[in-house]
Amino acid sequence: MIRILLADDHPVVRAGIRALLEGAEDLEVIGEAATAADAVALAASLNPDVVLMDLQFGASASDVAATGAEATRRIRAELPAPAVLVLTNYDTDGDILGAVEAGASGYLLKDSPPADLIAAIRAAAAGESALAPAIAGRLLARLRAPQLSLSAREIEVLGLVAEGASNSRIASELFTSDATVKSHLVHIYEKLGVSSRTAAVASAREAGVLR
Repeated sequence: MIRILLADDHPVVRAGIRALLEGAEDLEVIGEAATAADAVALAASLNPDVVLMDLQFGASASDVAATGAEATRRIRAELPAPAVLVLTNYDTDGDILGAVEAGASGYLLKDSPPADLIAAIRAAAAGESALAPAIAGRLLARLRAPQLSLSAREIEVLGLVAEGASNSRIASELFTSDATVKSHLVHIYEKLGVSSRTAAVASAREAGVLR
């Protein structure tokens, strides 16, 4: 029996996924998490085989692991670590890269066929990669053009720039220094071939790196 923890902030989505998975004899939903922090805590206490993880959760001041990618990183850092399978609506390069670098075993979109989701859960539980074909193609394209690829941290920095954050605020939110933020921006400008924050954000959005 494959034991599954559902992590999604929408109750209707969780109910729908639970109903779908309960139709498979070898799958059992053992818990549900409405926040990323709850997902980390329940993964530690319930010891699931697979965590089905959304990427975006409603903001919570008490949620120190506010995103699915950060929750994935924390869950995968524990031993023994369950497999984490991302199931989300988001498919930008930044979302995909962030999840994979955080340790996700697979990445599917919520409009994937039910049979694909069940197959991906079984693959993740068996220690195999479970990337949707379109997602795998995106990652392969990044590998073929590494000079244009931003790291997950650079994408985080650029995402905050897109929100209008100053270097000081970015440094505070990412627990780093102003000098490190400036260094990231220099590398971002070089990779994107731009010379300003506005141009960097526009270029990243056009390339599908940012939402």
